[in-house]
Amino acid sequence: MGTVLGTIERIWRYPIKSTGGELLDGAAVDARGLVGDRLHAVRDAEGKFGSGKNTRRFRRMPGLLRLRSRYPGGAATAAPELLDPDGEPVPDPTSYVRHYLDRDDVEVAREGTISHFDQLPLSVLTTATLDWVRAAVPGVPVDERRFRPNLLVRTPPGTPPFVEDEWFGGIGGALCVRFERASERCVMTNEAQQDLPHSPLILRAIAQAHDMRLDALATVARPGRVRLGDTVELI
Repeated sequence: MGTVLGTIERIWRYPIKSTGGELLDGAAVDARGLVGDRLHAVRDAEGKFGSGKNTRRFRRMPGLLRLRSRYPGGAATAAPELLDPDGEPVPDPTSYVRHYLDRDDVEVAREGTISHFDQLPLSVLTTATLDWVRAAVPGVPVDERRFRPNLLVRTPPGTPPFVEDEWFGGIGGALCVRFERASERCVMTNEAQQDLPHSPLILRAIAQAHDMRLDALATVARPGRVRLGDTVELI
């Protein structure tokens, strides 16, 4: 047995990269991460993927976070549904995003040889760190959607913020992951999405307190399954 750090409080999957995701009671995890996570993306004619930033692989496409995506029935075996800002599924995701973004060179595409992940396959955030962010930006609505984790871990009272920096170990049951580093945060943390308004204060607070880093990024050492209530322990 290892040291118990907390329990899995929420599981998030994002079928279409850079859109809002879906809450799950449990999920299979393979070498790539949560099965179906960010498996699709909005891709432009140059092969760049819709994101909140411009890089070698990504193209800034403002507004994607106001949309959501999910797999019909919860299984990642079919194409995902895209939901408009009112939460209604659209009949043709590619046609919709072309009209929504006012661009005729984009499509909703499945991952090929180039990864859709910004950094590593699995992102884990604690309630201790999330509570710190809320206290740092009073008056700004904050929940874990700002940071797009796959797993939100409920930590015991008194756990310090940014405890994720100290983690190396395993998550729940037969699933084992290896924590590698923290995410380097970008302007997406400030972006408006659904009922969360835009605010530049969030990224500014993280930059001043923790050098733009927040969460724990992991690779999958042994595939398995994760469920709500699973314990997180260092091994």
